[in-house]
Amino acid sequence: MDNSRRNFLRRASVIGAAGALAAGSKVVHAQHEGHTAAQPLQASPKSDSRAGGSIGGVVPVHVPGVPRLPWTLDGGVKVFHLIPEVVKMQLIPGKEIFAWGYNGSCPGPTVEVNEGDRVRFIVTNKLPEGTTVHWHGLEVPPAMDGVPFLNQPLIEPGGTFTYEFTVRQNGTFFYHSHMAMQEMMGMIGFFIIHPKKAHAPRVDKDFGIVLQEWALLPNNPIPNTLAMEFNWLTINGRAGPHATPMLVRQGERVRIRMINMGMDHHPMHIHGNQFYVTGTEGGRIPETAWFPGNTVLVGVAQARDVEFDAVYPGDWMLHCHLPHHMMNQMVSMVGPMGHAGMGSQTGKGMEEGMGVVRQGHALSEDLGPGMGRGMGMTTQERNVSNMVGPQEQHEGHTQQQPSPNQGKGTEVQPGQTERVGQVSNPDDEARRKTVPGYPQDMVMFMDKEVAKPETYGLPPGWSGSFMGMMTMVRVLPPDLYDEVMRRVREGIAEPPQGQPAGQQRKHE
Repeated sequence: MDNSRRNFLRRASVIGAAGALAAGSKVVHAQHEGHTAAQPLQASPKSDSRAGGSIGGVVPVHVPGVPRLPWTLDGGVKVFHLIPEVVKMQLIPGKEIFAWGYNGSCPGPTVEVNEGDRVRFIVTNKLPEGTTVHWHGLEVPPAMDGVPFLNQPLIEPGGTFTYEFTVRQNGTFFYHSHMAMQEMMGMIGFFIIHPKKAHAPRVDKDFGIVLQEWALLPNNPIPNTLAMEFNWLTINGRAGPHATPMLVRQGERVRIRMINMGMDHHPMHIHGNQFYVTGTEGGRIPETAWFPGNTVLVGVAQARDVEFDAVYPGDWMLHCHLPHHMMNQMVSMVGPMGHAGMGSQTGKGMEEGMGVVRQGHALSEDLGPGMGRGMGMTTQERNVSNMVGPQEQHEGHTQQQPSPNQGKGTEVQPGQTERVGQVSNPDDEARRKTVPGYPQDMVMFMDKEVAKPETYGLPPGWSGSFMGMMTMVRVLPPDLYDEVMRRVREGIAEPPQGQPAGQQRKHE
């Protein structure tokens, strides 16, 4: 076996465990302040007892914010009760929606079984329309595959259908409705099958995250499943900064399982660490085929497992790297874009982007191709704007935006660049508004609203960096890890004290 693969993440200098115990919490604090980078710690032996309830080397999978589906034993068969139903969920504090899920949860509760188990799922439909359950990636008899009309009748409202089969694979799979629009309402859940013999190298923590997208019109809590654009992106049913962090003791080996059932692919990136891609929706990848990276593309209907040794203490972001997927309630066009009056239009409203027919018919010009969508405030976007929409007017005239070459005697030549609109005084708002493209990013702090035991020890203002499909892996030194876990057990949630390091000024 190629030990160099296992040691890929241990190449940096190693400090002794005793030194880490003494300096651990101070190291993390120094990182927050931008001081000297922390030193890595030797990964813990894989035979220790810090696996969170592992049996025979198999670690239960933790999907933050999502429950496990309980089961009972009937003559050697594991029996699960699965209930499709409407679920009210909170994307972030103050933003509640009605989704469709299972057993009161969206995503649905995690199914966790062992290779070789005989399982029975009694599905009772509490939705107002028929549904089925498909076991994504599982090799099951045709009658149990969950395709309506082809393999089984619809499970009508109030009806029950029983699925029963033997699981002969192992890996990261999922279950979901096989009605397309119901999938877009949120009907998906993990289906984890542990191997008969634990994979090597053994992991100490095993996490799962579900990637989902939602199209929500203003003041409407019901997702628009006909939409081709999405303005809310979630991990385990919550958008950043409301997603629950994953907690790891420094030195542990970590597996993160990611599944995607949406309309977009998601390049999932982790900060401060390199991982190996060790599994797909088809099961475990042979170790000789593992490949390193820090970003993995999780395509639609795919699963990806990544593993790494958490030797670097810190609060490490894990997020989709598509820029518009790092926002909450965004539209697909926010910023400057010119239009010369010919060709594809810009500045169309969010309703058009989400497929809402307000006049005419589905093939009318209003719903024709467009170069992005605006907020519907103008028929055509201005080429420079302080905010999307009309320019501010003063005393009967429109504020003029300067040309990038205003006051210059020559044009910028090909291959050359020019500095435009530099601002030396950050409080000079009038000058800032003359800079082409300003503003772009703005920040909202929600430390208090999203405080939970898992966020203990984060710096004031941490929530300002989290929006959209974002969460974090917190690699904590032993003393801080033990304290955070104590707070998790006791349900103690406290926001950080003090003011954020850089309050974002308001754009006027």
